[in-house]
Amino acid sequence: MTIDSISRKTDLRFWVLMHRARHMMALCEDSIFAEYGITNEQFMVLGAIRINGGSLRPTDLALRLERSQNAISMLVDRMVKAGLVRKTRDKGDRRVVRVTLTGKGANAIELAIPAQWNLIRRILSRLSKKDKHAVANALETVKCECLGYLNPEVDMAEIIKNSVTRPTRLPSIYDQTLKNLGAPGHKPKPRDGKKRSPARAPSR
Repeated sequence: MTIDSISRKTDLRFWVLMHRARHMMALCEDSIFAEYGITNEQFMVLGAIRINGGSLRPTDLALRLERSQNAISMLVDRMVKAGLVRKTRDKGDRRVVRVTLTGKGANAIELAIPAQWNLIRRILSRLSKKDKHAVANALETVKCECLGYLNPEVDMAEIIKNSVTRPTRLPSIYDQTLKNLGAPGHKPKPRDGKKRSPARAPSR
C-alpha cells in the first residue's frame, strides 16, 4: 500500500468519523433533552439567548450559532409555536425584532443544563487533556475551512478571526457560557415548583 493510498484512507476515515460522531452526539443530546421537551438544536438556541440576558436579535442568534439566518428563522418559528420563545419588539427601536425566552423555554434550559454537563463528562472521560486540545484544534481548522468553502469571497484570515470557537475567544465565550449556564454540580430548581428526576442515559 502506497503512502498516498494510506493518506487517502486516513482522510476518508477522519471525514466519516466526524459525520458519525456528530450524528451520535445529536442522538445522545436528543435522548436526554427529550425529558425536558426540547431538542439539541432548541437547547443551543435557548442557551444562546439565556447567555445574552434572555433576548437576542435573530441576526445575532445566527452569528453566535454560526447558522444561516434562514435556518435560524425557521427554527425560531417552530420554537415560537412550541411556546419556548416569543418574538418581541425592541424597546429602543420598534423596527427591531428580538427573540425572547418564555417561562417554558427558560425552565427547560435551566433543567437541561445539568444533564448536558453529565453527558459531556461521560463522553469525554476517556480522553486526556492533551487529546481534547488536539481534537478541538483539528475541528476548529475543519470548521473554518468549511466556512471558507461556503464563503469563498471572504478572506480565510477574517473567517478565523471571527470564529466564535477559536482558542483566543475562550475567556470571553466559554467562561461566560460556564458562568451563565452553570458549571458541573449546578442544581437548578424547577420554576413550576415540581421536582424532576435526573436525566438517565439511554439503555444499551
